[in-house]
Amino acid sequence: MHPEQPRLTSTPTATATAAAVPAQTRGQIRRWTPDGPLNLGLILGPLRRGPADPAFRVTPDGAIWRASRTPAGPGTIRVAAVSGGTVEAEAWGPGGDWLLDGLPALLGADDDPAAFTARHRVVHEANRRNPGLRLTRTRLVLESLIPAILEQKVTSDEAYRAWRLLLRRHGEPAPGPLADRMHVAPDPRAWALIPSWEWHRAGVDNKRASTAMRAVRHARRLEEAVTLPPADALARLQLIPGIGPWTAAETLQRATGDPDAVTVGDLHLPNIVGYALTGAHRSTDAEMLDLLTPYAGQRHRAARLILLAGRRPPRRAPRMTPGNIAAL
Repeated sequence: MHPEQPRLTSTPTATATAAAVPAQTRGQIRRWTPDGPLNLGLILGPLRRGPADPAFRVTPDGAIWRASRTPAGPGTIRVAAVSGGTVEAEAWGPGGDWLLDGLPALLGADDDPAAFTARHRVVHEANRRNPGLRLTRTRLVLESLIPAILEQKVTSDEAYRAWRLLLRRHGEPAPGPLADRMHVAPDPRAWALIPSWEWHRAGVDNKRASTAMRAVRHARRLEEAVTLPPADALARLQLIPGIGPWTAAETLQRATGDPDAVTVGDLHLPNIVGYALTGAHRSTDAEMLDLLTPYAGQRHRAARLILLAGRRPPRRAPRMTPGNIAAL
């Protein structure tokens, strides 16, 4: 947490920014004032698994809604910016208080952007243009691990479809006013009870389904990763067969806000980093890690900023068709 603690307050009354929610469905409301600029879209965007994610919605009033399976049970949280740089959150369900208690961490209060020093012009410019970027910390491992497993070696569209179908069929309606449009992911037991043909129907091959089943059997131990040092957390996740560096990093970037959990084994990221920093059209993981060495401790943030810079190598081959694109 930053030395100057942001303010977290509670109020039982409705506010003008929450007018989109009918009064009879009001949840518990809290407000939080960060100690610097923040951009809700940049912070929470990585938690969205495709435009039709049943656990994530952006409503016309600009509010972001998330449905989560917390240690206290299912919960829904609505987050919106209000005047004076303050953020207002409203939550429903048994997990609502847990989500509200974690609002500062969710919005990057445990992150320290000041610890980052740009070493390249493109990174410096991206950092300057995105002062509201903070790294989220959901404190929920399985919530990010299962969709990361689904994304192994397939296109994003395939993984998003699988996540959408599995949540709608085997999750439960989210608490609160959007119960007809949002779903909470299954709990570990419900994941374990999904029959093989349902995984197949969602387009998930046996390898990924088996990895997910191994993960949910050890859910309690995996959730402990949020309390471990970063290296130990990465090692804990990779004890599960089928979970490699790619899946572990993608999970911990979201669950723990690890600023150094750089994604290794991705089809595109090494080329994007290499092109942005050197102009090279093709780069390996090893070359990417070498280029990110000056950002040791902050390599994930550096990679996020490079992606935000929008510099991509020219496409030299047809767009990848559904199939293998991501490593474990």
